[in-house]
Amino acid sequence: MTLGSDVSGMTTTAGTAAAKGLSIVVPVYNEAAGLAALHQRICDLAKTLRERYRLACEVVYVDDGSKDATLAIARALPADAIDVQVVSLSRNFGKEAALMAGLDHARLGAVMFMDGDGQHPPALIEQLVRHWIDDGYDVVYTAKAHRDNETFLRRVAVHGFYALINWGARQKIPEDAGDFRLLSPRAVTALRQLPERNRFFKGLASWIGFRQIRVDYEPSARAHGVTTFNAASLLGLSIEGLTSFSVAPLRFASLLGVILAGGAFLFGLSILWEVFTTGKQVPGYPSLVIGLMTIGGVQLIMIGIVGEYIGKILSELKARPIYFVAEHSEKHFEAAQDASSDAAKRTAAE
Repeated sequence: MTLGSDVSGMTTTAGTAAAKGLSIVVPVYNEAAGLAALHQRICDLAKTLRERYRLACEVVYVDDGSKDATLAIARALPADAIDVQVVSLSRNFGKEAALMAGLDHARLGAVMFMDGDGQHPPALIEQLVRHWIDDGYDVVYTAKAHRDNETFLRRVAVHGFYALINWGARQKIPEDAGDFRLLSPRAVTALRQLPERNRFFKGLASWIGFRQIRVDYEPSARAHGVTTFNAASLLGLSIEGLTSFSVAPLRFASLLGVILAGGAFLFGLSILWEVFTTGKQVPGYPSLVIGLMTIGGVQLIMIGIVGEYIGKILSELKARPIYFVAEHSEKHFEAAQDASSDAAKRTAAE
């Protein structure tokens, strides 16, 4: 039985990459106000990629149970220089599930993930494509150039999250890396073969390996609406990422247990020393209560951490689908008709 996978046959070169095409996956949730403008920018970029690399493109909008007119607007988007797929999920399954739905429905070779709020600049896509086609990178990921506009507490929390998730990990997740990234055809094939249902795309995209390169950028200001990620949701997403991708919390719990056990042992030695040297017994009630409260609190934390992992195991054993698609539509850009139209226009002008 083979326990690995050979994807060497899907290696792309500058001469073959363009023939594979590019699928742009955009998960959207309540983005009705800015979706049409984002689509126009993507269409303009698709024309540039077609002219420069002869790269066929499609965009896959995954509506993650939006409560506004996002789905209706997505249905009406034109296939202007780019094929358009609209995948509507039956409810809000979360961003990771929406990314997976987009990956499953992508029809072309390479896949790019980007957010639907407009903060991932479409103009940067050309640079990511260049790193793939011209430089031969399999994973081109973006990362925030800086966090100067964020609070000190949030910067510390983000740094702590990456320090914890990378603690003891063989394959590190780059700090500040986001979901805005391009995967080559063989990287896409590798990612699709990972069977887990509790997915953390940032971690999985790093774990598969291959040639990877980082591109720093500054996110654009959000032109419409407000972000749906508050402190509570970001904390939940961090816990999901940690428990889905890393065993660092378990190691931390074990280390904390060792530290407390060592501290208790040293405290016991100090009590014995004081009894033997002075003959005085240390009053026991305060130290006993504090010790019990400390150990009890730590035990509850450890039980909670273990419970998170047990919940993940239960989810994997149930093997429920990650998402359900309620509606799926496609619009195809006819390049031949477009070329004929351009030729007719040139003839009429002459």
